[in-house]
Order: sequence, then C-alpha cells, then structure tokens
Amino acid sequence: MYVWARSVGWRRPELADVLEDHVTVAAPQLLGCEVTANGVTIRITEVEAYAGQGEDPGSHSHRGRTPRNAPMFGPPGHTYVYFTYGMHWCLNITCGPDGWAAGTLLRAGEVIAGHDLARTRRGEKVTGRDLARGPARLAKALGVTGADTGTPALDGSGPVHLRPPADPPATFDNGPRTGVGGEAAATPWRFWLPGEPSVSPYRPHAPRNRSRTTQGHKPESRA
Repeated sequence: MYVWARSVGWRRPELADVLEDHVTVAAPQLLGCEVTANGVTIRITEVEAYAGQGEDPGSHSHRGRTPRNAPMFGPPGHTYVYFTYGMHWCLNITCGPDGWAAGTLLRAGEVIAGHDLARTRRGEKVTGRDLARGPARLAKALGVTGADTGTPALDGSGPVHLRPPADPPATFDNGPRTGVGGEAAATPWRFWLPGEPSVSPYRPHAPRNRSRTTQGHKPESRA
C-alpha cells in the first residue's frame, strides 16, 4: 500500500523522472500540470491511477496486452486514449517502467487557454466549470481522439503536450476511483485538488447492461 503526504512539495526535477515512478506516486504529482492539444490548454485538477498488469483489477492492463491497451505497455510519458460507452474518448498518461502498463487517467481540469475552441467542441452554453469536468469532457475539450494514442506527451513532438504546473499546488485529497467495482472498488487512487470547482463528482460503480460495453472491457475499467 502506498501512502502519500498531504503536502506534496512538488519535488520534480523533470516530469519524465516523475512518470517513471509507481503510478500511485506519479499520479498526484500531475495535479496542477498543464496539458495542451489542438489549441486548448487545461490545468489538471483531478486524476486516477491505474497500476500495472496483475496488480490492479480495475486497470485495462490487468489481464494482459491487447491491441486496445498496447500503448499502456510502452514507455512512461506517452498517451493512452481509449473509447468507452460507444461514444467517448478518455486520455491517460503512461507511468512506470517501460513494459509495466500503468497509466494516469486525466479526469478533470480547468480550461485556461483556448476557451472559444473548447466551447465550440463542448457546446456554447456549457459553463466554464463544466468544460473539462470529467474525463470524456476533458478529452473532447482538447479535441483528443484515438488517433492520438501512443504518442509522446512530454517533448512537444506529439499532439498532446504535458507540462509542469506554472503555480504548483501544495496539497491534494484522495479517495476511491469513480465507477470502479469489484475487489478494486475501495482502492483510494483518485486524487484531486481540494476546493476546485472543476473536480468531477464521485460516483460509485453501478452495473450496466453488457451491450453497452466496448471491445469486451468492463465499463468500470478506466485505464
């Protein structure tokens, strides 16, 4: 079991170094980071950690490598973008050693640049708080799709660019991951910045009709 200090301290010389650590150590340090894609920049306020194969029943990699989850098995600092419920894309950043297949789901954030583009993608009447409040909304605001999966996210050469925070936060909260059921339901690997209105609401796992799953994966699996 991993234990985190509530005062993060943000001791990160380089994001690349941070992302090589265990995903439960790396994930909370992505809070406050900025992610840019297709003209929109979002400050990350909520993430979820999904550990490598065999360690985390809630992870897409738990049963091994598939064509869908193959990017998770690559080096840290790359994207893993998956399709869920037949309608939504979700964006993850790979963590841990090359081949370990762990990732951090970017669950929510605050749009800090490119508001007009984000609103065009999300809807003209969507409030600023809700533009990226949830993983599917975040990916849609950024214009991220499956075409972006497996690309580098740290050096600016890929469609998604992740950068350290301009104003590092000092603390975070954690609790169970949203929508994860079974033996992984209580695992407290969701991390968020307290008091941020863009943090998405927690929802426990609710069983869904199998016909609504995609590519044979359980709907509660997030990364």
